Amino acid sequence: MSTIGQIEKRTQRRVVNLFRQTLRYDYLGDWTDRENNRNIEPGLLSAWLKKSGVAEELITRAIHQLEKAAGDTSRSLYDRNRAVYDLLRYGVKVKPGVGENAVDVWLIDWKNPENNHFAIAEEVTVGAATEKAHPKRPDIVLFVNGIALGVLELKRASVSVAEGIRQNLDNQKKVFIEHFFSTMQFVMAGNDTEGLRYGSVETKEKYYLTWKEESTVENLLDRGLIQLCGKARLLELIHDFIVFDAGTKKLCRHNQYFGVRATQAFVKRREGGII
Repeated sequence: MSTIGQIEKRTQRRVVNLFRQTLRYDYLGDWTDRENNRNIEPGLLSAWLKKSGVAEELITRAIHQLEKAAGDTSRSLYDRNRAVYDLLRYGVKVKPGVGENAVDVWLIDWKNPENNHFAIAEEVTVGAATEKAHPKRPDIVLFVNGIALGVLELKRASVSVAEGIRQNLDNQKKVFIEHFFSTMQFVMAGNDTEGLRYGSVETKEKYYLTWKEESTVENLLDRGLIQLCGKARLLELIHDFIVFDAGTKKLCRHNQYFGVRATQAFVKRREGGII
């Protein structure tokens, strides 16, 4: 009897517990057999918006705009992802009624990370978008207010992280579940020996990044997840450190992040310096 799957499952169970206990994400469950798994879960998003005080008619229209941007298959994955990002970053402009001025509906509370609903689901079976495509099942999906913003593929210690990266790249092909990635901001892969690698949609394998930051956490995978996926850090990286550059979506490296933060501190003190 093979123990390969069992080894990967042990890693996955530990990572799920890390998200639940250390990072304080809610656990949505094992979605292997759940039907109609989507990158926008209207029930979760609607509940959060209602809790935030948004009127029912505005909720319906805001979610409709988000789903329309994410599901526009006439556009490339890059363009869909950018359209979704703009709605997340700058809010959804919704008119309450005919002739009324548009109001901003915020899908994420950027200023107060703890006000958002962070959650994970594992073994998320995603159906194919067309009859010619095939379903896939990402290991772990990160949701913020019901919107899938991160996906994580896990490998056992003896299998290269590159395998998880290639799996992510395959999943983004039209013959698999490209549509699921229209909302994704972080696409990740990891194992216990090499740690975590991260990129975004359509990031080529050679450009996946490693986050380097001092930590007392010995396990490299756990360390990377804690440093990247902490609630405040994740939202900060999405809000302030993503660039859409002539058809390529780019995330920041650790040195760029800490360099910008240091520069901000110097500016506040009205000091000069070299970066």
